[in-house]
Amino acid sequence: MDIHPLLQTPFDVQRDLAARVRASRLSQNITQAELAERSGVSLGSVRRFEATGEISLRSLLALALVLGELKEFSSLFPSRHALSLYAEAPRQRKRSRSSRSVPERPVHPEAGL
Repeated sequence: MDIHPLLQTPFDVQRDLAARVRASRLSQNITQAELAERSGVSLGSVRRFEATGEISLRSLLALALVLGELKEFSSLFPSRHALSLYAEAPRQRKRSRSSRSVPERPVHPEAGL
């Protein structure tokens, strides 16, 4: 399916992913039954996934492992702020008092007379 990624629905992604898994399986000359046996996923789940895109995450990861694509899942949600265990944590800026201006003296109503 040639839909721009920003316009894809979850359903589109499911179907596209199922088609890519099927293509990978076929390119490696693996039958659905062999994929099911090697991954520990039931044959019915493999068939349903390839037909509809419906599968549990655990089963999808098991299929990806057998097809040699498990590493691709680790890049799905990269950590935005990975820190070393040995790096200093960022220091919080200390709060400081705002500069205070000298308050004006109240004008006495009779002072201007």
